[in-house]
Amino acid sequence: MLQAEEIYKSYKMGATKVTVLKGVNLTVEKGEFVAIIGASGSGKSTFLHILGALDRPDKGIVRFEGRDLNDFSAGEINGFRNKLVGFVFQFYHLLDELSVLENVYLPTMVSKDVVGWLACRKWAKNRAKELLAQLGLSERANHKPYQLSGGERQRVAIGRALMNEPELLLADEPTGNLDSATGNGILDTLEKLNKAGQTIVMVTHNDMIAKRAGRIIKLVDGKITAAF
Repeated sequence: MLQAEEIYKSYKMGATKVTVLKGVNLTVEKGEFVAIIGASGSGKSTFLHILGALDRPDKGIVRFEGRDLNDFSAGEINGFRNKLVGFVFQFYHLLDELSVLENVYLPTMVSKDVVGWLACRKWAKNRAKELLAQLGLSERANHKPYQLSGGERQRVAIGRALMNEPELLLADEPTGNLDSATGNGILDTLEKLNKAGQTIVMVTHNDMIAKRAGRIIKLVDGKITAAF
């Protein structure tokens, strides 16, 4: 499904050039649950963002189902991010002015024009309700995110990421802002999704969290040093 070849990425910090990724290669098969582990500054989040087309590499190729992302038009890249990939972040990035239900169906709403949204609005709301039920959040549908616990907010974020039935789920430190018990609940959710066929790539700095995945890739100073 996903293939990254010789990915390089650098950033400028003043007069200094910092090389974050130094020729990273990765292949992810459909239905896998892959964890990318590394210390802070190892390049794992940068790599995840490149896999999801939130950032572009300086050099190298990312292919999704055989097609080079560099060949995608701007509109195709937006569609890729909105429909084919779901993102889960450490800090949730929910909109407090919207209800939980509205946050979940937001990806569908923003992908449509007014006429398109009116045509699919009923489906989108029902889909969002079904996801909240699966995530144990039906009773929270009309709450605002600031009224929820951290674990509940992360489950809302997972629901939002799944709204458009993405082929790939990218999770960036999804338990990093949670206590261990709550974090384990989020990992249980990810495992259940994977067993149902969802392809997942997750980054973490925690060995125990990484072990919940089916395969572990270790990044050190911008290079893969181990895969197991």
